[in-house]
Amino acid sequence: MKYKKTFLVLAMIVAGLFIASCGDDDDDDETLTILYWQAPTIANPYLAGGTKDVDASALILEPLANYDEEGRLVPRLAGEIPTVDNGGVSEDTTTITWKLKEGILWSDGTPLTVEDIIFTHRYLCSLPGTEDVCELVPIGNVDPVEDSPLSIKITFTAPVIYPYTLFVGASSPILQKAQFANCVGEAAQECVTENLYPVGTGAYKITDFSVSESDTETNSTLTYEINEHFRATDRLFPKVVIKGGGDAVTAARAVLERGEADYAWNLQIDPQTLEFLKEIGEGTVRPAFASTVEHLVINFSNPDPDLGDRRSEWSNGNNPHPFLTDPAVRRALSLAIDRGHIAEQLYGAAGRATCNIIPAPLQYASTNNDDCLTQNIEQARTLLAQAGWIPGADGIREKDGVRLEILYQTSTNLVRQETQELIKQWWRGIGAETELKNINAGVYFDSNPENPDNIWRFYADVEMYANGTSSIDPQDHLASWLTTEIPGPENDWLGSNVSRWSNQEYDDLHEELKRTPIGPDRENLVIRMNDMLVQSHVVIPLVDRASVSAFGNSLKGVRVNGWDSDLWNIHEWYRE
Repeated sequence: MKYKKTFLVLAMIVAGLFIASCGDDDDDDETLTILYWQAPTIANPYLAGGTKDVDASALILEPLANYDEEGRLVPRLAGEIPTVDNGGVSEDTTTITWKLKEGILWSDGTPLTVEDIIFTHRYLCSLPGTEDVCELVPIGNVDPVEDSPLSIKITFTAPVIYPYTLFVGASSPILQKAQFANCVGEAAQECVTENLYPVGTGAYKITDFSVSESDTETNSTLTYEINEHFRATDRLFPKVVIKGGGDAVTAARAVLERGEADYAWNLQIDPQTLEFLKEIGEGTVRPAFASTVEHLVINFSNPDPDLGDRRSEWSNGNNPHPFLTDPAVRRALSLAIDRGHIAEQLYGAAGRATCNIIPAPLQYASTNNDDCLTQNIEQARTLLAQAGWIPGADGIREKDGVRLEILYQTSTNLVRQETQELIKQWWRGIGAETELKNINAGVYFDSNPENPDNIWRFYADVEMYANGTSSIDPQDHLASWLTTEIPGPENDWLGSNVSRWSNQEYDDLHEELKRTPIGPDRENLVIRMNDMLVQSHVVIPLVDRASVSAFGNSLKGVRVNGWDSDLWNIHEWYRE
């Protein structure tokens, strides 16, 4: 992370050059104040270190289209969303053609052209870690349409059922070629002024970017003013300030208790405190749900330390787990859990109980598993007894000399440890003994193949974490359970199928999904695959997690969004 440290120092130096351009004497009623307890340190999402940086750029830079709060595509720089029906997507789904709105200007007054889009693609493909997208859309496959100066055609190397990823969403905006021309490849990291003060087509432009750093924290203040060349400026705030740093509780109090700020982002605080602050009445608390699911992962391989190098190896199904390969055990473990209690007591507005690994968008959400919302300890006990799992003298069930003793691991996190304690208690009630283990998140999610404590090595029986789809379309996420994705020494333990579950029918359905166009047939396939995972208890979904934000009562037009930037529609915000 040497680059980030160097960039931060340069950021502070450059920020000092711009301080004179922004005064502090604006009327408070004309200033929109936004709090991020994680401090933005850059305004270029292609070099972002997290959501806070993407959001800082969302006021300035725009993509061709955004996702709205329901996960629907809405045009931004484009005049409409290309489809097969309107001719924007080819019948064979190998091309998509975007048509820009007329008259869009950069904040320096120059016109947006398709050359800026072509350049942005070249810029993106010059950065490390972009190999996947750039293999599908190699440089040269983004070109202006002949005789149409406002149209851009993207040609894929193979048919793409869901072509709305490149230049869609706040993390994939268009950069100005004139500004970033010398920032390609290795030079990208050294373009400090460009990355802190990008020329954009959005509603605002940055006038000051101040960063301070200590041994324990980073703080930043970003000041914006209206981009006078934006399409509609009549309802914009004369000044916007994003203050980064601090903690979530302090941010929540500033909005909900003291009314000192207009908006606070991602309030990861306990539901009781949040509810207390909400009741004061100064503001509104709003969750933004998307597809992130807190869930249990079941290990289908044997994690016994006595196996040595074969520990938790799939070995083509020849190293099965001693009891979790029994469907009755997996189902009983699921039946014993009170998901509603976990969601209400530990997440509050930030979570809702779910029985699906694909909870959204709505058209992909199954209703076939809703019985899991009701805890049933007695049914779980009966199921285990019928499968031959009999309680021993200490109440722990046994079968053929195997005891139901579970090692259950997750990352170190207060909510996760409280979830573990609840589930341990419920599993004890059906005759399963549970040992709890929590691992520092930096270790737990560290992909080093030599790391024995990460989620991929899975040296436990059950583990817990959250993830979701990386786009509106769940195809890539559902690929996480393909046989080819099982972690092992041959792929440095980095396959996404950490359960080591292999099912040929599921693999075949995913191949069919890759060929099935958007519509009812595709939706039905997604639901079938979700149901296979859930009803086979490969994963045990617990909570559909949201990002919770708060905003003052006078702030209107806010549409919190789990699919895109929180600030995706800031040009529509106003004070009443």
